[in-house]
Amino acid sequence: MAENVKMHAVQYERYGGGPAGLKHVDLPIPTPNKDEVLVKLEATSLNPFDWKVQKGMIRPLLPRKFPHIPALDVAGEVVRLGSDVKNFKTGDKVVAMLNPTSGGGLAEFAVARESLTVARPTEVSAAEGAGLPVAALTAHQALAQSAGIKLDRTGNQANILITAASGGVGHYAVQLAKLGNTHVTATCGARNIEFVKSLGADEVLDYKTQDGAALNSPSGRKYDAVIHCASGIPWSTFEPNLSANGKVIDITPGPSALLTFALKKLTFSKKQLVPLILIPKSEHLNYLVQLVKERKLKTVIDSKHPLNKAEDAWAKSIDGHATGKIIVEP
Repeated sequence: MAENVKMHAVQYERYGGGPAGLKHVDLPIPTPNKDEVLVKLEATSLNPFDWKVQKGMIRPLLPRKFPHIPALDVAGEVVRLGSDVKNFKTGDKVVAMLNPTSGGGLAEFAVARESLTVARPTEVSAAEGAGLPVAALTAHQALAQSAGIKLDRTGNQANILITAASGGVGHYAVQLAKLGNTHVTATCGARNIEFVKSLGADEVLDYKTQDGAALNSPSGRKYDAVIHCASGIPWSTFEPNLSANGKVIDITPGPSALLTFALKKLTFSKKQLVPLILIPKSEHLNYLVQLVKERKLKTVIDSKHPLNKAEDAWAKSIDGHATGKIIVEP
């Protein structure tokens, strides 16, 4: 690959601006560090995290510097190796989660750390693989670690509630929860009720109805864990629906969630609010890719957009009504 070859990328130069703040540029193809691989991208998936960074909701932590190429979830082909890379060779198909401090997914090429890159079998398309990193890892961590659900059905039966179950994290959470010994209640909009049932949910509530807003299980169950993928639901709505030791695992904890978490700890309440901060691990990502290969987990694709129309994908993510994952393809 010639050193002076340019690639198409999409970046923003300051906080704010939404889709209109994205700029199409030609940049040098990045060079991998010794522990990185250079990937020719075939698919990138967007997450709400991406536009929240642009809005300045994670400042001063991210982005580290402007201009910033957003998006972290990618799939493609390894085209160059850093000097210390052991487990990959050029030509390998992979799925990777990029470093949040540097981003880089909305481009034709990106560098990924070997430690967060996994092989992608031929049975898993680039788009299916790209959907997984942030969203499916979040769902997996919430269920397998925070909620303690054994995804091989060996654990005790648990009642789980999943809010915003038709979205990126939610649609994976429903499917993963059903790999465990669980009864799943889910909330979503009216148009997605049949879709969420098709993912395996045992009962589905329209969040705009009275029972849906109150999170009442149609079969009268109390929830052992809530995988909370929506926003704007106060603790007082969750609390009466929780079992004695019930937990609400909040995947997008804001200041009020962190305050509730602290207060529940102070009062020694058995009911807990647990803020989830994703700690990505390659073995978990590999496990999820294998589940897709075995058709035990599916990435539902809301829409696909070419890189030269990345603004459309960005706007769709901000709108917040995507069913499954939004994919951008170079």
